[in-house]
Amino acid sequence: MTPFDESSGQSGRPEPPASAPWAQVGLALTLFAIDPAGLRGLWLRARAGPVRDRVLTALAPLAPRKLHPFVSDEALTGGMDLSATLTSDTMQRHAGLLAYPGTLALSMAERCPPGLAVRLGQALDQRPGLSLIALDEAAEEGEGLPSALADRLGLFLDLDQFAWGETTEIRLQHRLIAMAQARLRHIAAGEALPRLTRVAQELGIDSLRAPLLALACARAQAAWRGGERIEEADMEVAVALTLAQRATRIPEEAPPPGEPPEDPPPDPREQESDRENSPLDLPDEMLVEAARTALPPGLLAQLQTARAARASRGASGAGAARKSMRRGRPMPARTGKPGTSARVDVIATLRQAAPWQKLRRAMLPAANPDRLLLMPSDIRIKRYQDQTDRVLIFVVDASGSAALARLAEAKGAVELMLAEAYSKRDHVALVTFRGEKADLSLPPTRSLVQTKRRLAGLPGGGATPLPSALQVALATAELARGHGMTPTLALLTDGRGNIALDRSANRAQATQESAQLARAIAGKGIASLVIDTSLRPKPPLAELATQMNATLIALPRADARTLSATLRTAIGG
Repeated sequence: MTPFDESSGQSGRPEPPASAPWAQVGLALTLFAIDPAGLRGLWLRARAGPVRDRVLTALAPLAPRKLHPFVSDEALTGGMDLSATLTSDTMQRHAGLLAYPGTLALSMAERCPPGLAVRLGQALDQRPGLSLIALDEAAEEGEGLPSALADRLGLFLDLDQFAWGETTEIRLQHRLIAMAQARLRHIAAGEALPRLTRVAQELGIDSLRAPLLALACARAQAAWRGGERIEEADMEVAVALTLAQRATRIPEEAPPPGEPPEDPPPDPREQESDRENSPLDLPDEMLVEAARTALPPGLLAQLQTARAARASRGASGAGAARKSMRRGRPMPARTGKPGTSARVDVIATLRQAAPWQKLRRAMLPAANPDRLLLMPSDIRIKRYQDQTDRVLIFVVDASGSAALARLAEAKGAVELMLAEAYSKRDHVALVTFRGEKADLSLPPTRSLVQTKRRLAGLPGGGATPLPSALQVALATAELARGHGMTPTLALLTDGRGNIALDRSANRAQATQESAQLARAIAGKGIASLVIDTSLRPKPPLAELATQMNATLIALPRADARTLSATLRTAIGG
C-alpha cells in the first residue's frame, strides 16, 4: 500500500514513501493537503493534458477557487456591490477572493502579470490559511512563474517528464491526513531549521523563505510518517520537494572512496560529542545529494534560464505594452469625456455614481426619484493595454572578401527568427550595405516564402558604407514605430566604415557620421546590438556600440544557429 492509496482501508501509520518519481508526486500532494497554509502553495509545471488532470483530480477535495491571470482587482480584493448600493442608496461592498481562507488555483500562471503576482504574494504573506496552486503551462525556455510567486510556494512538481503510462490514479487518504494534521501541532523544529538554512546556502539559494518552507515540508512529512520529531528522512523529502527547484548551483560530488582527504580527519571524540548533542546526524552533503537526485536531467539549467529571462525582461517576446482606447487587455477605467475614440465604461460610471444618489436626491428634491442622477465627474472611459509587434532589423555588412559567408549566416539567422515570429509576433527586416550605399533588402515581414525569395540573390563585395547603413536602419526603425511596432537593431560587421554619406571614400568623415547616427539611434531609445563577426575584436566597434548604447557581442565565425540564439538571449526574445 502506498501512503496515498486508501483502497486497502487499513489504519495506522502510512508506510514509507516509494522511491518512484510518480510516488513522489503523490507524496507531495499528501503533504500539501496536510499543511497547505504552512507550505503556502504548490507550483505545478505541466501542460494541459490527462497527466495534469490526474493530479488536479486528486487535489479536488481541497476545493480550490479558480483564478485567471487577468482577474480584476475588484474580484480579487472586493469592491462595491452595485445592485445593493443602487437599491439602498448607501454604499454596500462585497468581499473578494482573497478575503476567505482556503486554496486558490491560478491557471496559466506563466502569464501572470507582475501586479497580480505581487498582490497574491502579499496575500500569502499576510492572510493566514490562504494557499495557492499555480498551474504553469510554460512551453518554452524563459517562460515560467513570476519570481514573486515562485519564492513563496513551498512545493514544486514537474509533470512534463511523465508519460501517461508511467502514472497511476492518486487517491489521498483523507482520514490519515486528518490524523497527521492533529500530530503536526506537536512537532517542533528542533535543529532542522539551521541545517536546512546551511543546505540552502550550499545550493546557492538566497531566499530567506526557502528554509522556512522546507521546515514546513519536513514537519508535514514527520506528521505523515507518524513520528514525534523531525528525522533525517523527513529532511531529505523536504530538500527534494522544496529546495531542489530553487537551486542555482549543485555542489560537486564528494571524491570517491580511496582518495586521501584534503583536511585532517576529525577527532573521534568530537564526532561522538556532536552525535550526542544533535538528534539530526545526517551530513549536510547527503541532503545536497537529495536535491541533486530530485531534479530531472537538465531541469536546473532550464530553471536558471527562466529566472535569467524573467529578470532581464518583464514581458514575453512580444513588443512593448501601450495604452489603447479600442482594443487589447482591459485596464481600470479613468475619468474622461466620451469622444470619437473614447468609449464610456457604463458599469464603472454606475459604480462611481451609485454611492452619491441619496445625497444628490436630498440636494435636488424635484428630481425624478426613479432616475439615476449622474454628474460629469461620474463618467468613466474604457481603457485597454495593447501589445505592440516587434521588428528585428538585421543590418548586415555585405562588403569585402568574407561577405558571402556573412550573408549566408544572416540568411540562416533571419529564417530561424522568422520561424519563431508566428508564435512571438515578431517581424523581420534586412538592411544590407556594400559599395557606396545601404539598401533595405527586406521590409518588415512575417512571410517565410517572401523572405527566402528576397534573400536568395543578395550580392556581396565592395567598400563599407557604414553611415548609410545606420541611416537606413534608423529610418526603418522610425517607420516601424510609426506603424505601432517596437524596433530592435542588430548590426553585423567586421570593420569600420570607409564610405561617407556623400558616397566619397573618406574614412574620417565616415567615422564621424557613423558616430552621429549612432548617438541619434541611442537618443531615440532604440534597442540595439553590435555583433563583431571579425576573427579579432575591433576597438572601433566597441566605441560604436557605446555611442549607440548597444550591447556588443563578439562572434567570430558565427553560424546561423549561434547568431540566432545570441540574439534571442541579448534582446529577451
